[in-house]
Amino acid sequence: MITALALLAALPFATGDGSAAVSYVEVPAATFRSVLPPDGKDAPARVAAYALRAAPVTNAEFLAFVRTNGDWRRDRVARVFADDRYLAHWPAADAVADAQAAQPVTQVSWFAAQAFCEAEGARLPTWHEWELVAAADEKRRDARDDPAWRESILAWYSRSSNTPLPAVMSGPANAWGAHDMHGLVWEWVDDYAAMMVSGDNREQGDPDLLKFCGAGALSVSDRENYAVLMRTAMLSSLAAVDTTRNLGFRCARDDTGKSP
Repeated sequence: MITALALLAALPFATGDGSAAVSYVEVPAATFRSVLPPDGKDAPARVAAYALRAAPVTNAEFLAFVRTNGDWRRDRVARVFADDRYLAHWPAADAVADAQAAQPVTQVSWFAAQAFCEAEGARLPTWHEWELVAAADEKRRDARDDPAWRESILAWYSRSSNTPLPAVMSGPANAWGAHDMHGLVWEWVDDYAAMMVSGDNREQGDPDLLKFCGAGALSVSDRENYAVLMRTAMLSSLAAVDTTRNLGFRCARDDTGKSP
């Protein structure tokens, strides 16, 4: 039996000609307090040095990828890789509206996001890699203990999702040089499926993931950070083929010594 991942590996990927213009920010190796401790209790999270895309991937960038890699057009993609809402907001399978070009691409599956990153010589970031950079405000690399910062993030979650998305990089960069970690779209991470957790820390690693559906993030260590609880719960409820109108992605690289 051929698995979905095996099929994904067999698809042709082009290396994007414009990748040299893509901005990545370098992040040194770090040990930090994660809301999802590796041991399910209180162990610090450790990440190796990597580079993260400075902003989410835009519709225009994903359109260029689709035009080069036709198997990822919405009218050609295999349903094992994306649901029927995949890129449904585009006016055509190979076109985006002018107003959409600079907006973050959404309605993309985990498979499609990973394929784009592969074509760029990158990958999706892990949760801990994403979380490390997302903990920063404009001046501090870890602003999570600031109630005002938490409230500013939570305010985004309370806004209506029916309004058009702003353009990528509309706001200022955080202390790492990354834009739109909050306040724009949710973002895929490579290990989203490993975020299925229960309310009882003793059950970490239980293979019966279905019984945790809808209960993701209950065992995170930072229970006061409601915005993070919402994000982890949402990601843990997804399947790799799922798409939503507020879910996008950015890529990460291991080879920080090379120019993107």
